Amino acid sequence: MRWKIGSVEIENPFVLAPMAGVTDLPFRGLCKEQGAGLVCTEMVSAKAISFHNKNTKSLMEITPQEHPVSLQLFGSEPELMAEVARSIEEQTFDILDINMGCPVPKVVNNGEGSALLKNPELIHRIVSEISHAIKKPVTVKIRIGFEGYDVDPVEIAKIIEDAGGAAVAVHGRTRQQYYAGEADWETIGRIKDAVRIPVIGNGDVDSPLKAEKMMKDTGCDAVMIGRAVRGNPWIFREMNHYFTTGELLEKPSAAEIREMILRHARWQIELKGEFTGIREMRKHVAWYTSGMRHSAGLRRESNTIENYESLERLLSKLE
Repeated sequence: MRWKIGSVEIENPFVLAPMAGVTDLPFRGLCKEQGAGLVCTEMVSAKAISFHNKNTKSLMEITPQEHPVSLQLFGSEPELMAEVARSIEEQTFDILDINMGCPVPKVVNNGEGSALLKNPELIHRIVSEISHAIKKPVTVKIRIGFEGYDVDPVEIAKIIEDAGGAAVAVHGRTRQQYYAGEADWETIGRIKDAVRIPVIGNGDVDSPLKAEKMMKDTGCDAVMIGRAVRGNPWIFREMNHYFTTGELLEKPSAAEIREMILRHARWQIELKGEFTGIREMRKHVAWYTSGMRHSAGLRRESNTIENYESLERLLSKLE
């Protein structure tokens, strides 16, 4: 199942999607332990790095156990982005990914993220400038359209390849869709047919069977898993087991979920302190316990936890 992005070898085709507020260092570490082939950081603003914003340092922190790891950058100014890429290349990430898919208004209204899909010439300049500025592989994450504009995602992918991109990740939804409706895998397949660089398919993969179907239907080289991994780092263990043996693993037990949440919380506290770490765990607790008995009550109570001991008490109710 091994594959490569540029010179970077990746053990399996299961990729953790970059997600703001989710894929911080502790969560990436847990996903890597469960078998993620490639993990990606939360997106980091090129402009913020250039201004030496103190918050970017923690976003870019990487541990040796994570490799290979992709650092995701966003911005819209080719020269600035290339300069920033050059300035951080000595840091320990393996791949530099450019975000051209984020749909949130504060990013789009600034001409960044999926707004770049409206300007293929600018896409070429950004990818070309960055890929010439650094030796590490440069990849791009895109969506397949932007409302009100005649976006051709196949041409966009070819432009990325021509400009020096080493791979392209394709979320099979338009900007307008956000995360609603079904992802368009057919377009992912057309992109795969049109370029020689690896194509990572993204959208609606929430099980080993879905991953298998996406790869068969589209021919993509790897699958990127986003929302389905929230509260479920075990999905990577399930993917690897199924693709190796053909067997579906049982879901984790309540005891296993409890221990994972507590490990996650301890890691958060170690890095961010108890005040911030525990408050950031509130959403994770809701995701980890979704669908379990008494999960609605647990979710309500998780919104009030303020320290590790109160989290332990809350989780003692897990069945």
